[in-house]
Amino acid sequence: MAKIALIYDSGYGHTAVVADEIAKGARENSAVTVDIFKAGEVKDKLDTLLPYDALVFGSPTYMGGVSATFKAFMDASGAAWMKQAWKDKFAAGFTNSAGLSGDKLLTLQHLAVFAAQHSMLWISQGLMTVSTPGSKHGAQPGDVNRVGSYLGLMTQSDNSAPEENPSLGDKKTAQLFGRRIADTVARLVR
Repeated sequence: MAKIALIYDSGYGHTAVVADEIAKGARENSAVTVDIFKAGEVKDKLDTLLPYDALVFGSPTYMGGVSATFKAFMDASGAAWMKQAWKDKFAAGFTNSAGLSGDKLLTLQHLAVFAAQHSMLWISQGLMTVSTPGSKHGAQPGDVNRVGSYLGLMTQSDNSAPEENPSLGDKKTAQLFGRRIADTVARLVR
C-alpha cells in the first residue's frame, strides 16, 4: 500500500480545509493511505516522514511566499537534504490566499524548488481550467480549477470563516488533485 503524507500550515483554517479535501480525494483510491501533519508540529520529527512514498506540501500564501511556519519546516529539513532522505519520493504542492492571484504561483514555485532540492519527483495538478458553459465573465466560484493553476493547486478564500470558503469549485479541485496524486503514487509505487 502506498503512503501519502500531507504537510501543511494554516493561519486561519482555510488551508487546513484544502488539506482535508485533498486527503478526501486521495482516499478514494483504496491502494493508498493518507496522513495529515501540521508543519509546525512535524518539523522537529522529520523521521516521521521517512516511510511515506509522497509528501504533499501546503501553505497559505503570505506576502508572495510560504508562511513563516512552513518556511521553518523547510529550513528544518536540512539534515534530510544532506542525506537525500526524500530522494525519489513524490511531491506535490498547494496554496490558498485571500486574493484571486495573491502571487500564489510564487508559493508553488517555492514548494517545487524545495522538492527539487530534495531530489523529489513533482506531480502537477493535471487539470484544465473548466468554466461554466456559457459564462461571459470567466471562471465562477463553482468551476473546477477556476484559478487556472497547473504547477500545483491554488485555491482562494475571502475573509469569511473556513466553513464558508474556499468555494465548492475549489474544494472539488482539491479532491481531484488528491485523486491524481493518489493514482500516480499507487501506480508508480507498485
